Amino acid sequence: MTSSSSATVPARPGNLNFVLVCIFIDMLGIGLIVPVMPLLVGEFVAARDQQAMWFGVLTMVFGLMQFIFMPTLGALSDRVGRRPVLMYSMAGMCLNFLITAWAPNLAWLFIGRVVGGMSSASMSVASAYASDISDHDNRAKSFGKIGAAFGLGFICGPMLGGLLGGVNLHLPFYVAAALSAANLVYGYFAVPESLPASRRSPFSLARVNPFSAILKLLRRTDIRGVVFVYTLMVFAQMTLQSTWVLFTTFRFDWTPRENGIALFCVGLAAAVVQAGLLGILIRRFGEVRLALLGLTSGCITFVLYGLATQGWMMYVFIMTNLLAFAAGPALQGIISKASPANEQGELMGSLQSISSAGIIVMPIAGTTILGMTSHLPPQDWRVGSTFFACALLQACAIFLAVRYFKTHRLKG
Repeated sequence: MTSSSSATVPARPGNLNFVLVCIFIDMLGIGLIVPVMPLLVGEFVAARDQQAMWFGVLTMVFGLMQFIFMPTLGALSDRVGRRPVLMYSMAGMCLNFLITAWAPNLAWLFIGRVVGGMSSASMSVASAYASDISDHDNRAKSFGKIGAAFGLGFICGPMLGGLLGGVNLHLPFYVAAALSAANLVYGYFAVPESLPASRRSPFSLARVNPFSAILKLLRRTDIRGVVFVYTLMVFAQMTLQSTWVLFTTFRFDWTPRENGIALFCVGLAAAVVQAGLLGILIRRFGEVRLALLGLTSGCITFVLYGLATQGWMMYVFIMTNLLAFAAGPALQGIISKASPANEQGELMGSLQSISSAGIIVMPIAGTTILGMTSHLPPQDWRVGSTFFACALLQACAIFLAVRYFKTHRLKG
């Protein structure tokens, strides 16, 4: 069979189902541990400031490994095929969860985070697998299903993790390991390779440099301003995500169950806006105004999070901050429209690299601030300093966005 013909062979249901299950399980597994990982760190340290600091370091280590190895594994899948890299990824994630569940000390938690970061390639490689097995007309539809599986896994994961963590802090990690192992067995016996040898490309170190994509993006003077806006917004979100559980535990004495419910509400709100309301909002406001409204809503809500004195207030602020979930897609749309069609894939990959960089930098910054205030009484307003820092980042993003849009006179 020629390479061109293989590119147009329609996917068999089992193939695409494997990709969807792979993405769903990985995101479910990652989501499972979100409400409990900061509390597990607390079992190995004596004080809250140490708990915040070490959790930030562990999160940074995972992000660093992911930043380095995700492009490497993607390029490796072009050389050896998708199937072996996906098998490696699922086996690595299973091992990561088991190491974390069995960890007797902080050093083993570090080993688990390193293994997990080195293995978390499923999203990029599974997307490539879907592209291999889909014809041109169905490719966008396949990617849409992958996005839905990603979102569903991350919506359900924190909720389930919170419920399981309420029983035992180690239980979510065992469940996540079992899910990864089940997916590995299914993939090994039921899924063929999607990339024939005739379409594989050589492995090159130049293709796996995680910094080159960001540097190339920043050289684009026409969109540099809005890229900085996007970066500040992403960094604020990463700070929020890395400190949420510890903050609510310190201030409201929340358990994994309550955090799981809150994170479920966040995921649900994001899904409703991005999957259901985004088109309506863009038609009503245009991408420029929607981006500004979303950034402003997020900035105000960060301040309210930091000032909240009762746990129920956090749920109210989540559900009244819907416009913030539209800011990211609106900014991505603005950046995308300024680039030619043949650069879209590289462009979106570069934006993902910015998000990966945020996972490295912001958790350690956010948890350091939280650790510095952890000795204060729970209701002291300074305990919310991490969210005030997020609001400051968002305010800078708004300032830069207004300047950029005025200079470029974009409509909408």
